[in-house]
Amino acid sequence: MDIYLVRHGQTEWDEERRMQGRKNSDLTAMGREDSKYLAKELSHTEFSQIYSSPLERAMETARYIMVGRTQEIIPFEAFKEMNFGEWEGMVDREVKSRYPEDHFDFMNRPNLFKPLGGESFEELRERVEKGLDDLIATAVGDRILVVTHTFVIKTILSIVHDYPQQVCRRRNGACSFFIRKLNSTLRFVQKVLSLYLV
Repeated sequence: MDIYLVRHGQTEWDEERRMQGRKNSDLTAMGREDSKYLAKELSHTEFSQIYSSPLERAMETARYIMVGRTQEIIPFEAFKEMNFGEWEGMVDREVKSRYPEDHFDFMNRPNLFKPLGGESFEELRERVEKGLDDLIATAVGDRILVVTHTFVIKTILSIVHDYPQQVCRRRNGACSFFIRKLNSTLRFVQKVLSLYLV
């Protein structure tokens, strides 16, 4: 089974450097154009199923990819973005000013990060790992596509590569990757396309 992982297009809050998490902001013009471009690049790739985080920025990206296809988008709760709690909607400099120690842990020591009403990195990993297991167990066909979020993709890559979450936090997440399931093991294959770097 091939699993393509796609990060949603750029949003207004991305441009403003606001923490999004479970809250939503609209795709920017660039986000929409990148989504259309990705759809064109993937137009000759057949997918048996297409999953998406139910958050609107991911669903909108998935709808662009769906143009010309007959499948329905399957909402997948387990691959929602990390819950940032009280930080959601704040710009990065505001978080850094109001919560300097927590912000430092979030950026540099994620294993010590304790969220204010949100998820820890450990909780995120548990949720995503269970979701990945459920997806592999229930998905139909040889090739599926998942539209999701930065921290979900980084977490999946940390699971696939078996490196600690704190290493994952420091790595850049690009728009599109795919991983392959072979003999009951997950193996990263290659970067497919890099449209928008976080």
